[in-house]
Amino acid sequence: MRSGRFHRAPPWWPEGESWPPPHHTRWHRRRRRFLARVALAGILVVSLSAYGAIALIRTVAGADSSLAAIGSLEWLAIPLLVVGFAVVMRLVGRPLGEVVGAAERVASGDFAVRVPEHGPPSLRSVASAFNSMTTRLEEQQRARRDLMADIAHELRTPLSVMQGRLEGMLDGVYPRDEHQMAQVLEDTRTLSRLVEDLRTLAHSESGTLNLVKEPTDVHGLLNETVSAFQPEARVHDVRVETTVAGEVPTVDVDALRIREVLMNLLANAVRHSPKGAVVEVSAAANPRDVVVRVADRGPGIAPDDLPHVFDRFYKGNGSMGSGLGLTIARNLVAAHGGAIVARTRAGGGTVLEFTLPRMA
Repeated sequence: MRSGRFHRAPPWWPEGESWPPPHHTRWHRRRRRFLARVALAGILVVSLSAYGAIALIRTVAGADSSLAAIGSLEWLAIPLLVVGFAVVMRLVGRPLGEVVGAAERVASGDFAVRVPEHGPPSLRSVASAFNSMTTRLEEQQRARRDLMADIAHELRTPLSVMQGRLEGMLDGVYPRDEHQMAQVLEDTRTLSRLVEDLRTLAHSESGTLNLVKEPTDVHGLLNETVSAFQPEARVHDVRVETTVAGEVPTVDVDALRIREVLMNLLANAVRHSPKGAVVEVSAAANPRDVVVRVADRGPGIAPDDLPHVFDRFYKGNGSMGSGLGLTIARNLVAAHGGAIVARTRAGGGTVLEFTLPRMA
């Protein structure tokens, strides 16, 4: 990368802003300093090599008169070594200097930097790995920005509802009775659940989620979860039934987290099931995994929504949740080494299925 390209702003650079930007200037200066140091080291190596070659030629020429002609050509070694040094600097020093300069820009927060992949195969591999790293860093930075924007948007709604209700009570629009206080309390619970979901999502996406794994009986876990969910199902006039096919081996999981996954799936299934319907929870084993399914007889997921049901804050038509339940379920299952899928059930309804690896 030549310094001349920094003398004039590129056509995409905003008008009125100085060029080159400060971090480009610092990067270019550090790259030049690095190349200068490499050049000095190379000159030292070339000088020592030339001196050693000349001394060797003199020694050999003095011991064997037939090599005297070679001794007269001893000074040809110097220009040859200089040419060799220039070639090496072009092939190695320049690509290495570009990587060093780009690393300085990444350290200053510029994740959009990329380096040309040229030079020897080893340096091309380094440049390719560097570009892959900066691509991932740029994607993570974009994901963090999107997450912050989504969090601000999702928190604004319950806070606005609470604020409006409290202001209405103070202004006399709403009576200050137990009913209104109960509504405010429910709003705080909604906000608390949303904050807890966001905390779980942040830990699961950053890889800092603490899992307390232990050998767990899948059949017992399903029965306990379904029993705990029955009061919610009765409110919606929906029955939840559990079926376990054959022998299901023990799995090494965090039982509380997998129970959270099941509760999320059951909540979605019951919420979208018609009155009097049955939600089926089943488990079966295959040679590699234990498969858990939650199936309902609701309207099913629209084909346009199906690829996005696990996206963060994605809500289909009629959805009343926060849009985080299935995202959290996916991340929790993935943290256990499994996978989760959603599909439309033949004859109507939705099937959500996740796998858990069998114990070795």
